[in-house]
Amino acid sequence: MPIDRRKTAVFAGALTLRLLLLVLFPSLPDLLTGRVEVSTPVNSFKRLQEGLFLYTRNVSPYDGGVFHQAPLLLPIFALLPNAKDLPLPTAVFYSLIDLINANALITISESGQAIAGRFFSALRKDIKWDGVSVAAWFLFNPFTIATCLGRSTGVFTTTGILYALSNAVTGNSFNAMLSLGFASYLSIYPALLFIPLVLLCRDRRAQGAKQPAGIAVFALQHFALFSFSIAGLLGMSYLIVGDFSQFISATYGFQLLVPDLTPNVGLWWYFFIEMFDSFREFFLGVFWLHLAAYVGGLTVRIRRQPLFVITALLGIFAIFKPYPSISDASLYFSLLPLYRHLFPLMRYTFFAVSAILYATLLGPAFYHLWIYAGSGNANFFYAITLVWSLGLSILLSDTIFAVLRDEWEQDNPEMRGKEARQV
Repeated sequence: MPIDRRKTAVFAGALTLRLLLLVLFPSLPDLLTGRVEVSTPVNSFKRLQEGLFLYTRNVSPYDGGVFHQAPLLLPIFALLPNAKDLPLPTAVFYSLIDLINANALITISESGQAIAGRFFSALRKDIKWDGVSVAAWFLFNPFTIATCLGRSTGVFTTTGILYALSNAVTGNSFNAMLSLGFASYLSIYPALLFIPLVLLCRDRRAQGAKQPAGIAVFALQHFALFSFSIAGLLGMSYLIVGDFSQFISATYGFQLLVPDLTPNVGLWWYFFIEMFDSFREFFLGVFWLHLAAYVGGLTVRIRRQPLFVITALLGIFAIFKPYPSISDASLYFSLLPLYRHLFPLMRYTFFAVSAILYATLLGPAFYHLWIYAGSGNANFFYAITLVWSLGLSILLSDTIFAVLRDEWEQDNPEMRGKEARQV
């Protein structure tokens, strides 16, 4: 099998860059680990270390009330040396995870499902980037590098989602469901991707020689696989921690009820700080309903492109989930280059990119003014998180517009390039 020199060069360069940053700036990982933009209560490496400390001493990792992550991460990190004494093995491990994720992106890109599927073929399919370019976009994205050096456990959820997609676009729906189950086990929100992922698997199966079963039977079969994978992981978790109810409450209950209002780049924390306790349950339901409501609408309206539905939902999760970080944004950004053919149809790219860069540069400064300098308050940091969410929202809505415009031009070829206004 011939060696892809471009791919090897990109992967080697990405690995070298990460290790070089660690060598040149030894304090950088600890600095990034403490940043609220990188670490949240559900993916913080520091909290993982606390849970690992208890686990290695035969104490429940959830006893301290600090650790809120999946217990299967503990045996994995127990095999690595202490990150404080020997940071290099942990850095290499996270860097290899990034390379694995990039390899999944190459598979997704080379499948061509972003530009042509069972029901759709883009008019501008010649405008595209190859898989190695998409992988380079991901590996050299500053958000991806910061997440890697900050050792956020969100990278494992990213791995589960990307490999669910890479298996789906290659027709391996069995592994796709197992990967989605793994991602959902680590974090609740990937379970919302089940419906569009099943549609993607079925469309890909229908493009082959063997026709799939009816949609209802196909969905039930894959839901059984998805449920089985989660049940198996939960069973292994029970063997590790013993107290099943404590594990469920400290992980999934924590994410659903949002008791920790540590500042992050999301929209929930400030809202619930100001919330009267008597209204908390009502607005929790409203916020979760708002997050889940996009699944049905996008799936129905953009049925012909389930891969884009998943991409759009990942962008929505990066904005509206309770504990978002730049890891979620980097995952969304990594899939956008698959839709290079839509870029000419987008209208507000400059404003979206400007808002995101503005928030990226000023976010740390505003947080410093609030927490350390004492010359600001929570409004300072929350204002810049609103700008961040605004930038992502503009980018997301613009890509959805571009997809709808592309489909409309395909259905009405005589209107290609002409302006259309809704009256």
